[in-house]
Amino acid sequence: MNTLAEDTLAVRLLRLVDSLAAELHGEALHPVRVSMTTQLERDLGFDSLARAELAERIEHTFAVRLPPDAFAAITPADLLKAIEQGAQRAPHFQAQAEVRDEPTLAVPEQAQTMADVLRWHALRHPDRLHLTLIENGASTVLTYGALFRRASHAANALRALGVDPGARVAIMLPTGADYFVVFAALMLCGAVPVPIYPPTSLAQVEEHVERYALILANAQVSELIAAASLGAVAHMLRLNVPTLRQVVTSAALAPSPTEGNEPAPFVRTAPNDLALLQYTSGSTGEPKGVMLSHANLLSNIRAMGERMQVQPGDKLVSWLPLYHDMGLIGAWLAPLYFGFPLVVMSPLAFLARPAIWLETISQYRATITAAPNFAYEWCARRVPERQLAGLDLGSLRFAFCGSEPVNPDTLRAFADRFAPFGFDARAITPVYGLAENTLAVTFPAPSRGLRVDLVQREALSMCGEAITAGAQDGLLALVACGYPLADTGLRIVDDNWQPLAERRIGHIEFRGASATTGYYRNPGQTARLAHDGWLDSGDLGYLADGELFVTGRTKDLIIRAGRHIFPDELEHALGQLSGVEPGGVAACGEPDPLACTERLVLIVETSMNEAAGRTDLQARVNAVARRLCGAPAERVLLVVPQSILRTPGGKIRRAATIERLRHGGAPEQPTRALSPWRRTLAFAAANAVPLVRAAGAWLRRAVRGTWCWSLVGLAFSAVWVLVTLDREPARRWRMAARACRMVLRAVGLRTTLRGAEHLDAATHPVLAANHASYLDVVVLLAMLPEPVYFVAKRDLARRPFVGGVLRALGTRFVTREDYGQSLADEAKLVECARAGDETLLFFPEGTFVAAAGLQTFRLGAFRAAVLASRPVLPVALRGTRAALRDGRWIPERGEIEIEMLDPIYPEGSDFRAMVSLRERTRSALLAKCGEPDAGAQAASVESPLDAHSLTSSDASTTR
Repeated sequence: MNTLAEDTLAVRLLRLVDSLAAELHGEALHPVRVSMTTQLERDLGFDSLARAELAERIEHTFAVRLPPDAFAAITPADLLKAIEQGAQRAPHFQAQAEVRDEPTLAVPEQAQTMADVLRWHALRHPDRLHLTLIENGASTVLTYGALFRRASHAANALRALGVDPGARVAIMLPTGADYFVVFAALMLCGAVPVPIYPPTSLAQVEEHVERYALILANAQVSELIAAASLGAVAHMLRLNVPTLRQVVTSAALAPSPTEGNEPAPFVRTAPNDLALLQYTSGSTGEPKGVMLSHANLLSNIRAMGERMQVQPGDKLVSWLPLYHDMGLIGAWLAPLYFGFPLVVMSPLAFLARPAIWLETISQYRATITAAPNFAYEWCARRVPERQLAGLDLGSLRFAFCGSEPVNPDTLRAFADRFAPFGFDARAITPVYGLAENTLAVTFPAPSRGLRVDLVQREALSMCGEAITAGAQDGLLALVACGYPLADTGLRIVDDNWQPLAERRIGHIEFRGASATTGYYRNPGQTARLAHDGWLDSGDLGYLADGELFVTGRTKDLIIRAGRHIFPDELEHALGQLSGVEPGGVAACGEPDPLACTERLVLIVETSMNEAAGRTDLQARVNAVARRLCGAPAERVLLVVPQSILRTPGGKIRRAATIERLRHGGAPEQPTRALSPWRRTLAFAAANAVPLVRAAGAWLRRAVRGTWCWSLVGLAFSAVWVLVTLDREPARRWRMAARACRMVLRAVGLRTTLRGAEHLDAATHPVLAANHASYLDVVVLLAMLPEPVYFVAKRDLARRPFVGGVLRALGTRFVTREDYGQSLADEAKLVECARAGDETLLFFPEGTFVAAAGLQTFRLGAFRAAVLASRPVLPVALRGTRAALRDGRWIPERGEIEIEMLDPIYPEGSDFRAMVSLRERTRSALLAKCGEPDAGAQAASVESPLDAHSLTSSDASTTR
């Protein structure tokens, strides 16, 4: 055969395979781009009956008789060889694969979830570079295909551990490849990530556990994925969080060298399903977990890209922490969506040597970067000149500045210092956003650079009005943060929620497609967040010509004698004084009950110990306060470094800091730290109560487990003897049913049956039940009103004791491994169904896993029903997975329900009728079984794609 004929034959074969896959999956997502190396069963879900149908269509289409071993073909390449061995074939094949050129910037516009985004890129260009990770001077790269494969394996491992769709799973991992793989895996299996920051030192552990135990308890996390080095911290959190049932290391989710790259089952999630819980940096005693849906994420990411005018050649460099929305969404999920590369390093790498940020931008020719104000300040004023040799920042289009108040002096200083190194000042891009709007609220136009509004300080502080001022004393420079993004509304209101005119200071409110619906399990804070469809940002600001200017946080505003003092400008000015630790200033207000106003308290970190130097510093601090606020501070506290409390993102916790100093006194001199062993001992003592509680829970479960299994052992032994000796089938069924009911009651499982009348009304139906637990057979035996014949895999017949009981109960066994024998077994089932004297009960999923979700249905039950002209009676089981999940051996008390649904009748007698009957039955069970849809096959990603791969015109990536 010549090469052209081979190519066209391969294309026709692949179209035939793809067409059958589309029929088989119906309306379900069929994302696999079929190639000659696509595996028919693993990737496309072709069971023995689907293979038989494919063989019949191949013989008809190509006029060949396939050899006997063709049925065991693994890939289309195997089938192609079988076709070539056929006796007859048409002389020529003129069909040609069409090639569709990829657009200049292809993005997954139809994606509805972030999992869709990852699959889309992995299928379309698996070899495209996605991530470059800089760790300890070395770089590691991840393509879209590699990330998808590793995430798919991790998703399978998570589902095997029982991670259900919708489960909240905490991630406590440092920046690295494992973080990206784990987060992507949670997206693929439909779970909800809860990012938390990993402690970097032993001194942080106690505060970390105290803080995050509250957050994880609020989120009701079921699993915590942590680095192996953080095992002690993770287990301390487990002791303090009642819902946290297991701690998993990222290494446990990695594939072993002998394991393949099985695709993850695609868990169907809806656009409005919860995609991420982002706890705000101020979450302390009352955690505020911002609920973000897939629709929120995609709306914000698309709006940011539209305003930025993303280009194919863009590249982003980031050191931002991935537990923060700016690092997670802005610096990773946005590049993931738009398909441009991300170069990422640990925040610790930046803090250890800030120049590495600039060097990486220069080395990789990055066009986009982002950081808070303090990072630009550090680089502008503190990076030694010797570290800048050879630097070239001319590639930058965007240098975003956000996450904390933006200071115009800082950005001017940065632009001036790095202009000789090619930096274009027009790249400076101050932005405004918050987690409650996913990330971004306002962006300026591209390449505009810094814009500053000079206003009269006195009018702003006394009257709340931003009056433009000329070059004169008493000016305040405020940075423009841009205009609202698409699908985002913005307004400024007074204390009574009435809109204010431009240049009037008020509360910043927003709404739109990116806005959260509230805080997770916190109705009080959610009620305070929303009003008449608008959400309160908690910030103050004003609009001028439609552009937003932010003046500060509402809770941080200090009102002294009618004057409004915004702490950010004051803190920045004091931070420039010699002797003050970088970023070591907190301007706070405390009540003055006598004057019925607030006092200004300035907390300043310094390492100075000499009395004269400290007195001089205090005088200089008051001089700055007098210049900016009209009067000196009522109190100036000089404290040792690290006294000011901060969030994990580095923001000052002003209220918490002054509260601690008020009750504990100001630590004006360094205190002797506890030795590590004393700190460990004290921490262990503080966790003694959770340890005792955990030990008691373990003992109670051990006692219950002993009771349950002793009872099961006695009952099973008696049933085995009775049913294997008794020759009357109906009596065997009744004895087994009675024993099952007794065991279920004894272990605290209450069972109910509904819809039994449907079994009486239908004429010899085929029963199809969802499969979630080992309890399913026990429950059905106990509750079905008449005997049925279970259909089970043949290897169960060979198991000791179990096989004997199943055979005595009339179970029909089928083979799965041998495809020829499988067809023969299926034929026998059809004859049983046609005879009408046996009621067959199938579990069309074939098996079950620990995680919740209705899996793909095999065709056997529906082929039997169609060829025997019998209706299918769906049987919905609810509660069995919760009672005894795969991998657990002690049943939980609870309710189990069996509901028999309306019978569903075949509509025809061909393959399409079988598929239709299967899909209608599955839809009926999905609506009643109480589990999510986990039934579509995820794509396998082959890299590079086979030369015979169908192009996008032949096999769409989504159906």
